[in-house]
Amino acid sequence: MRANRAHARCSPGGARSVVVYPPRKAPGDDSMPDTHDAARPAAPVAPPVDFVTPQLTIRALGTGMALGGVLSICNVYTGLKIGWGLNMSITGILLAYVMWLAISRVSAGRVRMMNRLENNINQSAVSAAGAVSSAGLVSAIPAVTLLDGTVFPFWQITLWMITVCLVGIAVAMGLRRQMIVRDALPFPGGLACAETLKEIYNTGAEAVRRVAVLAVGAVVASAIKILSILKLVKSTDLGVLVNGAPASKYLLALDPTLLMVAVGGLVGLRSCVSMLGGAIASYLVLAPWLVDSGRAVLDKTQAAEVNASRPVEQHLVPFAEWLLWPGVTLMVVASLVSFSFSMPAILRAFRGGGGPATSGEDQGDVPRRWFFFSIAASLVLCVALQTWLFGIAWWAAVFAVLLSFLLAVVATRVSGETNVTPVGAMGKVTQLLFAVMLPKNAAANLMGASITAGAASQCADLMHDLKCGHLLGAVARKQVVAQIGGAVAGSIVGSAFYLVLIPDPAAMLLTPEWPAPAVAMWKAVAEVFRRGLESLPPDAGLAMLVAGVAGVVLPVLEKVLPRAAATFVPSCSAAGLAFVISGTNTISMFVGAVIAAAVAALFPKWHARFFVTLCAGVIAGESLTGAGDAIRLVLQAAGR
Repeated sequence: MRANRAHARCSPGGARSVVVYPPRKAPGDDSMPDTHDAARPAAPVAPPVDFVTPQLTIRALGTGMALGGVLSICNVYTGLKIGWGLNMSITGILLAYVMWLAISRVSAGRVRMMNRLENNINQSAVSAAGAVSSAGLVSAIPAVTLLDGTVFPFWQITLWMITVCLVGIAVAMGLRRQMIVRDALPFPGGLACAETLKEIYNTGAEAVRRVAVLAVGAVVASAIKILSILKLVKSTDLGVLVNGAPASKYLLALDPTLLMVAVGGLVGLRSCVSMLGGAIASYLVLAPWLVDSGRAVLDKTQAAEVNASRPVEQHLVPFAEWLLWPGVTLMVVASLVSFSFSMPAILRAFRGGGGPATSGEDQGDVPRRWFFFSIAASLVLCVALQTWLFGIAWWAAVFAVLLSFLLAVVATRVSGETNVTPVGAMGKVTQLLFAVMLPKNAAANLMGASITAGAASQCADLMHDLKCGHLLGAVARKQVVAQIGGAVAGSIVGSAFYLVLIPDPAAMLLTPEWPAPAVAMWKAVAEVFRRGLESLPPDAGLAMLVAGVAGVVLPVLEKVLPRAAATFVPSCSAAGLAFVISGTNTISMFVGAVIAAAVAALFPKWHARFFVTLCAGVIAGESLTGAGDAIRLVLQAAGR
């Protein structure tokens, strides 16, 4: 996972030297839980740049854009479910390898197999397409709709997504030589991709076995999802009562589908235990208290009777609106405190020279003219769209883009050293500054912050891909072209799918079916900045104060305690997330984490080679099936 690269991403690693690595970002992703540090193997020596082997071919770019477009659907789906996105790089590598292997064999060798450097181009496009959800598709855009009722048409969303992605890609063009060549930052995600590409092209049978595992997971998850759609299997609370009512009334049940189980397997036991603790506090302690004290009710039709002067929003379970505020506070404060520990990396980000190639021997870098043209073009285009589409003052629009340039560098440096891109924290910085400059403009607050989040996401994503190419001898400027192609494909497909999946955001989002925690977080922060503390439910301010203190104390304890003791400190991001999503999802994730731990203990070699791939297959299978059903329902409704 990539930490809210809010939009967390997970990727299977190489079966030998790199197996599982921490998230690069959490889509849209603002609520990504903390993860353990992965052991980093010594980076291999980079080979000379290969200008002879075919790389940026039509089939490589086309395969990446096609696979990336399809896989972007998964990230929109999971982003609206849990606020995270998946790192699709290695999934794209494996799928492309097997696809072109099959084509080569069917054609009896007349069509040659895709080579390793072509597959690197493919994975660059796939990862860019999968990451577009972080540019606001599952956070800022629906949050604006919930706040102001503004519904953006397809062409506006697509154009905005592409532009935001280009801002991040433009910044990354100037960072490669400094961060990858001179500073030799690890960028573990890119290292994992490079090791995987080396491995499967040396022993292609391993790739076939991994894709078989991926397919099994997808088929099983899809079949169970279909049974759920047909109501042949259903969630159950097993007859358990909470506060005298069925547990399902308090959003606690066992879900038969496997999406959240697989996510829990990727996230890990520590974060899922923290989430379980947060679910207990929210749904077994606070929710019954809210109902008993009259601050909330279980029946939406009675919600207005609780506080006639300020009825709860109709798209929320009544007590869930109150729980949202301490949960969001805990996540935001903890993410900013944790980010502050990265100050040494931030300072190093602006130390020294670097930048695109200027003269001398061609090392495959982006030419300086590309860099300056891209920076200027992305600035002009992004400012124009902000003023045209959202009515943001031109000076504020310029400030948002320049700040995003700066914060993208910061986020990329942190990602290069830790493999976690603090997209959520970067977006909150922009929201805070816009609250000072334009305090009553929710669109400016949210869309300005979405530039920062999307740019940081794409910039860090491209740097991981460039690290992979550096270790393979790829030509960097060709990867930049692939990244742009992938961002365009992902923006088109992802935007179209979002509109089909969620035709009525005001009624569908922030519900048990579509919790959309990233949307809830961005909306909540913008709402407080716009309306002030009087917009809060009764006594939520006190809960926010307690959560804020915890968001400061716990990350500090995790930082200063010895490693053995720090593992027992709860993850604030994970615990806060449990307040925002349903307890049912938390239970499923905890089950997945327990299964992962058991498999790792009993079958460590199989776990190292295949478990992450299996989880990725499960998530892809259920996401695509759920997406297909959503499209079916929309078409069915349109035909009436």
